[in-house]
Amino acid sequence: MSAESGIPTFRDALTGLWSRFDPMRMASEEGFRADPGTVWDWYAQRRDGVREAAPNAGHHALATFAAARPGVLTVVTQNVDDLHQRAGNLDAIRLHGDILADRWLEPCPQHRGCDPARARPGRPPLCTDCGNLVRPGVVWFGEMLPDGALARAEEAARAAEAMLVVGTSGAVWPAAGLAGIARGAGAHVVIVNPHPSEIDEEAHEVLRGTAAQMLPALLAPPDSG
Repeated sequence: MSAESGIPTFRDALTGLWSRFDPMRMASEEGFRADPGTVWDWYAQRRDGVREAAPNAGHHALATFAAARPGVLTVVTQNVDDLHQRAGNLDAIRLHGDILADRWLEPCPQHRGCDPARARPGRPPLCTDCGNLVRPGVVWFGEMLPDGALARAEEAARAAEAMLVVGTSGAVWPAAGLAGIARGAGAHVVIVNPHPSEIDEEAHEVLRGTAAQMLPALLAPPDSG
């Protein structure tokens, strides 16, 4: 969804932003603990890119459709940027977290519920009382998805009459299983992607194109021409 806004996809990042780093070092708790400064700096660079980006025509098409038909569209995203929200889909289900949010690496040993925003600045920031480190609010390899997010996404998939699967490689589970859940429950599944994905066989139709190219036309009102 966000590649056309200038935010590299995971695959693109492996040959761009990620080319000098092992993904497991940059996106795992073990990697963060081993070299917190490097990981924090890398996410700071990614955050700058997200803040500089703007929603594209695909994001706006989804938001316009949702505003015109309240309660009809549920957006489920693996993206960790905030472009859906800035376009207007404030209730999008974020399976992999929020790159612009901070959270503590460990549960507070003193059970204070301190705000990470009040941590002492650093690379990364840390708690002045217990030394707890601040980390990005994303889902790293081997971690559970945010509480309730997957359940809400699966519920939406089972209830859907149609599912648009946009831009995913279909390689990351459990998110990749949502298309099969929807099809098994009777939904019409359409994949929009400029490249083949690992779940193309789950679709009734596969449309080769990008989000910004395809979604405005697919979601336009019938009388809009």
